[in-house]
Amino acid sequence: MRGVAPRLTQLGLLAVLVATLSNLGLLNLDLLVRGAGNIAVFVAAMFPPNLAVLERVSWALLETLQIAYVGTALGAVLALPMAFLATGTLFGPRVTAPTRFALAFVRTIPALLWGIVFVVAVGLGPAAGALGIGLYTLGYLGKLFYEIFEGVDPEVLEAVRGVGCNRLQLARFAVLPEAANGVLAQLLFMFEYNVRASSIMGFVGAGGVGYYMLGYIQLLRYDALMTAILVTLVVVLFIDWLSRRIRGLFIQPANVGE
Repeated sequence: MRGVAPRLTQLGLLAVLVATLSNLGLLNLDLLVRGAGNIAVFVAAMFPPNLAVLERVSWALLETLQIAYVGTALGAVLALPMAFLATGTLFGPRVTAPTRFALAFVRTIPALLWGIVFVVAVGLGPAAGALGIGLYTLGYLGKLFYEIFEGVDPEVLEAVRGVGCNRLQLARFAVLPEAANGVLAQLLFMFEYNVRASSIMGFVGAGGVGYYMLGYIQLLRYDALMTAILVTLVVVLFIDWLSRRIRGLFIQPANVGE
């Protein structure tokens, strides 16, 4: 019986997958063939990239980086205290439950929708994009941070509690130092993600390179769109390399031979 149950579970999951694929039309061969042909036409129209728009796209991408940087900084500053309030090893359910609910609510709304909200609030432009990214970052970093904080060794917390520290001192001198590497890693990852998220904020008028991407799509200028995509890719790869270098300065790899 022990071997039958996993097999039945696997067959059940496979059946659900097939049914879902069929429901979504992904088992329709005619649809897939037609889609592949359309993609081939679309990709062919993107080459060669139009370098005439390179300068314009580069300046727009700089604005995108500013949106991502400011949004990440704002979100992190707000997420840190809320993450402490959501940490079960520091506070009881009366504090952690509403804080986690607030973070979940913020996290439920996509970054693009937050962008629309702030376009309505402050008008078109990069300010709306930065605020939208900031609030989205708050929801995600808040959750990631409090999960890291709850992973701190309980013995360390008990040792600090034993010398009479209050919750603020416990957070400052025990939780944060022990979780610093994880916090840094998540913060760098969030910035990388926000560069990508900020690149489409222009779709709703919130500034950045997405404004030009949307315009190129609407005007069927796919060669110019390809230039914008390639420039964004180069910047994203550079940020990924830079974040690995920064992590390497603070997070030392373990010596396997010792």
